[in-house]
Amino acid sequence: MPQTDPEISFRRVTAWTVTDVCELSETLSDEQREMVADNAVSIAEAHFSESAWFRAIYADETLAGFIMLHTGADYDDGIERPGVFLWRLMVAGPHQGRGIGRKAVQKVVADLTARGIRELRTSYDEGPASPGPFYKSLGFIPSGDFYGEEIGAVLRW
Repeated sequence: MPQTDPEISFRRVTAWTVTDVCELSETLSDEQREMVADNAVSIAEAHFSESAWFRAIYADETLAGFIMLHTGADYDDGIERPGVFLWRLMVAGPHQGRGIGRKAVQKVVADLTARGIRELRTSYDEGPASPGPFYKSLGFIPSGDFYGEEIGAVLRW
């Protein structure tokens, strides 16, 4: 049985791990797959953005998810969101419910705090598998912004 309180780390996606990271998307339910971009698409988008940062999420030594941030506006990728934006977060199906996503966001917040940044933005779609309740449980509140159909949210500390 997997450990219920794993140590979370972020690691670079490399030529040796990119296939495994991309295959994590296949572990999501159909409803979840409608809510989040495929990891392969996310990695491709990141390579065309000067403002993207992305990492594989590991729970102890097991690949468990993917996270991607965007900092500032980037005319070329069409993202004009202020500050740091949680662009993508996914935890593989078998690892959900273990606190990995929560710990990943907390790890990002700790890093931002150390750099003097006091807010993190994100967005989400509504629907049966919406991550909205998850983000609200972390303290994100609606920002009043909309990104197409997505609801903007902000966490301030």
